[in-house]
Amino acid sequence: MNTTKSLEISKYVVWEAYKRVKANRGAAGVDGESLAEFERHLKGNLYKLWNRLSSGSYFPPPVKQVEIPKKDGGKRCLGVPTVSDRIAQMVVKLSMEPLIEPHFHPDSYGYRPRKSAKAAVAVTRQRCWQYDWVVEFDIKGAFDNIDHTLLMNAVRYHVKEQWMLLYIERWLTAPFETVDGQLIPRDKGTPQGGVISPLLMNLFMHYAFDKWMVRKHPRCPFTRYADDAVVHCHHQAEAERLLVEISDRLQDCLPTMHPDKSKVVYCKDSNRKQDYPQVQFTFLGFTFKPRVAISRSGKRFTSFLPAVSIEALKRMRQSIKGWRLHRQTFATLEKLAQQYNPILRGWWNYYGCFYKTEMRSLMDYLDQRLSTWARRKYKKLKGHKRQSFKWLSRVAKRQPRLFFHWQLLGHNDRIMGAV
Repeated sequence: MNTTKSLEISKYVVWEAYKRVKANRGAAGVDGESLAEFERHLKGNLYKLWNRLSSGSYFPPPVKQVEIPKKDGGKRCLGVPTVSDRIAQMVVKLSMEPLIEPHFHPDSYGYRPRKSAKAAVAVTRQRCWQYDWVVEFDIKGAFDNIDHTLLMNAVRYHVKEQWMLLYIERWLTAPFETVDGQLIPRDKGTPQGGVISPLLMNLFMHYAFDKWMVRKHPRCPFTRYADDAVVHCHHQAEAERLLVEISDRLQDCLPTMHPDKSKVVYCKDSNRKQDYPQVQFTFLGFTFKPRVAISRSGKRFTSFLPAVSIEALKRMRQSIKGWRLHRQTFATLEKLAQQYNPILRGWWNYYGCFYKTEMRSLMDYLDQRLSTWARRKYKKLKGHKRQSFKWLSRVAKRQPRLFFHWQLLGHNDRIMGAV
């Protein structure tokens, strides 16, 4: 039933927003209320939220500030809204996204329906074969540095419903609350971690970069995933000039280019003989660089190809190490496979899409950890590394589908080779 109040927000949309938030899970906000606690009084909580949203009396609480470590050793600040605020943001997102989505550029891939990072990598690989040069850039603190005035101008251009404009402005200015309870006011940015933030980021970048590129450099195709992007050029001078122009354009809109993650790259292969100091870049967890390939006729040549990055491999190895398999001797091998196969399958489905052989070292590392587990679990294997690998190989031959990675790349043969 579409019961409505003065701002024409249906109860159905609030219910649908709750289901989306529940599927995404997430931590508690400043009120400490988890999703499970919110659901104890679900009907009343949703009704109260709908009532406030519909009457214009909803004011978002402060956003919980959480610091997480970055790959480069720094820290990234995330903003964690409360459960009810995530639902409220989802209500606006569900209403706003259909209005904006059709206007976005087809080469914008981040946080969009029916778009994916894998598709962005695939189209980038294809263009690296067609264009000799790449401009890679990353925006420093992109979510934290969005200009509110420019963003709201873009929002108002597409969104005419006053209730959505009202709440978006309130979310943009809702303060951060630190661990010690200090409130930090905000006059720019949209919290990374908010439900509505990715959509607002895409809208901002649509005008700050995408449309600017189409207008100023229509012959240079690009692929953008949120604040990470690559642009393709035919000539070195064109690429070096474009890097400077993009930097200037971003500064005009407030965000700044990350100095360590922005550069010009030469897509060197067997047909491209020029010397240039930069011949690789990393995009969405894949490192593009010259790699050995095999032609249809069986000849080896050099192609410019993506494969899982060293950084991504390190993160996955750290995850496997964190499983502490050698401490799980109470579990059966079947139980371990059941627990970790979904993770392995997810890694492979993403990083195994391009130049699969680069994933072999990770799978070998996992087998090393499993052999250590076997030596801890079975007395007859204790202290016998070689025998534990032989035992693991026999299990893999009997049950080749037990662990997801045993089915890949002739993996059982490599276990035997390690013996």
